[in-house]
Amino acid sequence: MRRFLRILFNRLFRIFTRITVTGLEHIPMQGGCLITANHIGILDGPLIFSIIQRDDATGFVAEKYQRNALIRWLVDAVGGIWLDRFRADFRAMKEAHRFLENGGLLGIAPEGTRSRTRQMNRPKSGVAFLAAKVDAPVIPMAITGTEDAVGKILRLGRPRISVTIGEPFFLPPLDRKDRDAALKRNTDEIMCRIAAMLPPEYRGVYADHPRLEEIVHGMDG
Repeated sequence: MRRFLRILFNRLFRIFTRITVTGLEHIPMQGGCLITANHIGILDGPLIFSIIQRDDATGFVAEKYQRNALIRWLVDAVGGIWLDRFRADFRAMKEAHRFLENGGLLGIAPEGTRSRTRQMNRPKSGVAFLAAKVDAPVIPMAITGTEDAVGKILRLGRPRISVTIGEPFFLPPLDRKDRDAALKRNTDEIMCRIAAMLPPEYRGVYADHPRLEEIVHGMDG
């Protein structure tokens, strides 16, 4: 079912949008890893799922979508992990930890909800916590064009969507003496690596982050 839905979504995106994907070679074909992306449109989840050429890929999905029978069926069909975004959802974290330990690929939007302005918002620390727990590589992904894609499609347009995938990287271990500071540092590292691949107008709260400047200068060099 995962393979069928991935192929179906991929075909639909190719038909209804003009999509460009760069850096697909950075996604390993096996082994546990975390895809981390900015979140600007309702198509982001299906988009990420459609371009990853692995049959063991899934992601977190907001619990509010359980009320929609079709979405609930689709999410359950691909083994999606339902997440309560408004409390510490230990059940979801344990399920995600087990999934990564078993070698799966998990997609996460660190911000927890989609941006209404397309600009990056303050993230939650769950992705950094998971990466530290399983020592899994993190793969940054930058998305543009999905913020208004549905409206353009409904008006019979073909919106331009761009996906840029960065190189995998590992986060340093969490410092037990100052765990909160270590989580923030690692979370900012993830977000800055995503921001570095985005146009400046998408970077939001990370636009002036000193770590972003270091990464961008490194890419230019």
